[in-house]
Amino acid sequence: MPKVLISDKMDPKAAQIFRERGVEVDEITGKTPDELKAIIGEYDGLAIRSSTKVTKDILAHATNLKVIGRAGIGVDNVDIPAASAQGVVVMNTPFGNSITTAEHAIALMFALARQLPEADASTQAGKWEKNRFMGVELTGKTLGLIGAGNIGSIVADRAIGLRMRVIAYDPFLTPERALEMGVEKMTLDDLLLRADFITLHTPLTDQTRNILSRENLAKTKKGVRIINCARGGLIDEAALKDGLDSGHIGGAALDVFVQEPAKEHPLFGTPNFVATPHLGASTTEAQVNVAIQVAEQLAEYLMTGGVTNALNVPSLSAEEAPRLKPYMALAEKLGGLVGQLAHGELTSIAIEVEGAAAELNQKPITSAVLAGLMRVHSDTVNMVNAPFLAKERGLDVREVRHDREGDYHTLVRVTVGTQAGDRSVAGTLFGNAAPRLVELFGIKVEADLAGHMLYIVNEDAPGFIGRLGTTLGEAGVNIGTFHLGRRSAGGEAILLLSVDEAVDEALLAKVRALPGVKTAMALGF
Repeated sequence: MPKVLISDKMDPKAAQIFRERGVEVDEITGKTPDELKAIIGEYDGLAIRSSTKVTKDILAHATNLKVIGRAGIGVDNVDIPAASAQGVVVMNTPFGNSITTAEHAIALMFALARQLPEADASTQAGKWEKNRFMGVELTGKTLGLIGAGNIGSIVADRAIGLRMRVIAYDPFLTPERALEMGVEKMTLDDLLLRADFITLHTPLTDQTRNILSRENLAKTKKGVRIINCARGGLIDEAALKDGLDSGHIGGAALDVFVQEPAKEHPLFGTPNFVATPHLGASTTEAQVNVAIQVAEQLAEYLMTGGVTNALNVPSLSAEEAPRLKPYMALAEKLGGLVGQLAHGELTSIAIEVEGAAAELNQKPITSAVLAGLMRVHSDTVNMVNAPFLAKERGLDVREVRHDREGDYHTLVRVTVGTQAGDRSVAGTLFGNAAPRLVELFGIKVEADLAGHMLYIVNEDAPGFIGRLGTTLGEAGVNIGTFHLGRRSAGGEAILLLSVDEAVDEALLAKVRALPGVKTAMALGF
């Protein structure tokens, strides 16, 4: 019988579900790291909330551990790379507290609009400052969503019910999904200029860190009110303080901070500032939901091998994994390539397989393509959650299987639909193991996709390669591999170079200035 440890306080229904599913369970909470290390070796599964820190040291003592389940979304308290290296599946419950978090954002929006915390403190202090607290109505105001996924879509629905106009910035939100939600999709700059209220609903990644930077806060409409119930670090807190002090920002409400617990903070005491202690998921219903979900997921994995909401493994059977592994590596690279190169919003994506690839389970290949594509904008995306995120944003995903065998024994082709037309890349496996690009936007080119790369579209003319090599050499950039393809002699040519270090914007500008260059981009794999 599998054995699970619940190491944080959790609704009793979690333990009940484990027992009903034939899993032995112990509820032992409040242990120190050393105390946890002493007992963790007994367990096959670990169910946690936010208090338990699953470090590399803890994992080293978890000799029998097979799965960790986080009752909630954030897994900052789990060393996922260490868990992956040890073969431990890490799961979360990303949807159990969506409504609760969305409602908290709406509550904070009301609090800002009517200055409720300050009015409450003033009134309970024996004052009656009726004329001091002149709020604003939400009706008719424009709400800007940064992030229109699961929680953002719920906020949009509630805001529309309040007769607000909702605009949204999300790289993966399609026009069809925006229409379905009743929101207007736009660029971040346009949103900042037009929104009366801004709410954030995006994970914290390298791409979203300080998305409301000092520069972006300066672009906002005077008097804007900002709410963050997502993650600390999305807003430059010092710049937010300055904006409140100057009056440019009319109000701000934070449920999350860069450093937590935030027992002291420069924003505390600032007029028109509201703070709550990370309460987004703190309702009775949400805590029951995530406890039930984590117990069901862990029990299913331990009893049947079923994988749900895993953060570090795809959904694969033991028989499929060895054959699919190289195809998934190829697919993820192709998705990452087209995600970096395709400009404008993506409306559709088609994943075609032919030859030997057509004989395999295509779902993991599709998931790998989507993970590579969407990881360009969010490093929390993986092969498990990428299909859901694509569907949530209305991306039309098509799978095509060809029984024929063409120029290659096996081939995977990824085609994305953009406003500028379809863009397609294709790859194969050399020796049934090594991923290789064989076609890029209709041009035959063979290249490995790895490390730092430079992508150039240029007019095919004598002397260009020499000028490019000189430019890179003068910048101290060493070329590793060099791959060239062209449509015809003297026509459009494509260069893919691997380089030993990342190419910065200054060097890119010099490359773009070379005669005949149409496009130059730095890529990373």
